[in-house]
Amino acid sequence: MSESPFKTPAQLDAMLGLVNGITDKSPFYREKFAGIDLNGIRGWEDFEQLPFTEKADLRDAYPLGLQAVPDEEVVRIHSSSGTTGTPVIIPYTQQDVTDWAEMFARCYSMAGVTNRDRIHVTPGYGLWTAGLGFQAGAERIGAMVIPIGPGNTDRQFKMMMDLKSTVLCATSSYALLLAEDIERRGIGDKIHLRKGIIGSERWSDKMRHRIANELGVQLYDIYGLTEVYGPGIGISCDHECGMHYWNDFLYFEIIDQHSGNPVPEGEIGELVITTLRKQGAPLVRYRTHDLTRFVPGDCPCGSPFPRIDDILGRTDDMVKVKGVIVYPALIDEILHQIEGASSEFQVMIDHLEGKDVMTVLFETLPGAHLEGVEAELRRLCKERVGLSVVPKAVAIGDLPRSEKKTSRVFDNRY
Repeated sequence: MSESPFKTPAQLDAMLGLVNGITDKSPFYREKFAGIDLNGIRGWEDFEQLPFTEKADLRDAYPLGLQAVPDEEVVRIHSSSGTTGTPVIIPYTQQDVTDWAEMFARCYSMAGVTNRDRIHVTPGYGLWTAGLGFQAGAERIGAMVIPIGPGNTDRQFKMMMDLKSTVLCATSSYALLLAEDIERRGIGDKIHLRKGIIGSERWSDKMRHRIANELGVQLYDIYGLTEVYGPGIGISCDHECGMHYWNDFLYFEIIDQHSGNPVPEGEIGELVITTLRKQGAPLVRYRTHDLTRFVPGDCPCGSPFPRIDDILGRTDDMVKVKGVIVYPALIDEILHQIEGASSEFQVMIDHLEGKDVMTVLFETLPGAHLEGVEAELRRLCKERVGLSVVPKAVAIGDLPRSEKKTSRVFDNRY
């Protein structure tokens, strides 16, 4: 049997080393794996019988229950935002920081970024992993970093123009905000950007094309999450056919979100990640709630690293309206098919006069026939989603823009 890029002997060796010693180092996993004979794990099938690690487990371990090394080995902590509950605190050793920078440097190299570039880093600094991750990877390849962080648009453009930034690092929401502002101010000829490294949230093809066209750059999706180092654990290449991930640092599984069983290669499911080298807070079979699939076959770029598809959404983005499951990604796909519709939308769900009502507000291009695009959205939602919706077309710029992630669904029923 030929070696699969998604399950390699080197990964198996690293995984066996991880699980066979993890209860000695991690009180969290000592408790979680109590009663399990970890020495009996010999292959992938044994490993896939281990219980999943859930986000709720990590929250319950607040503040430092995940720490698997002595205090003197911890050089930094990062944290999730905690906007949906207790934050998750992740300790990092010096080796963790070095490994993360190495993965991020690979991302920049995959995107064709070199030490001649000037990298404009807009994601936030501090407990959030983004800003420091983008900076460390850029420093590792020897590029000039402009660590400006988010906000203050006037200052963003002054630095961008005066320092001749060539690479923009941002969330898709903030990249769109900057792109629209550049067009509105008429300063496109003074901007020297050539690449955009975009992460933190799912974005539609329509949004991608708007940002790329208005900034005049090639865009790359970068992937990561706070619990697993941060951004930089995977990125798309020039061919835009999925994201390569660093399988010498990480083991990926894709499971059926309901049964927990592996899905056939190439089918969509929930991504589960095991960290093969992480010291400060190793994770075994961590459910990310991100929906994607393995991309089979060789990539035209020639990279030996395997690929997952773009993130299609999250299992916890799901809402149920009149018994029908709705994902923001599906609204994205529908809008992409409608001539005259732009990329930005919001879904409002209310309970009015004894029934659920789903309103879709969406931006339209100048000159679009509003009644026509509303009728088409109503038709496609009924056909594709199985729901009657209330469509409301608005002008470009009417929906709010964000420096971080954009909220798409507002469930006002509870």
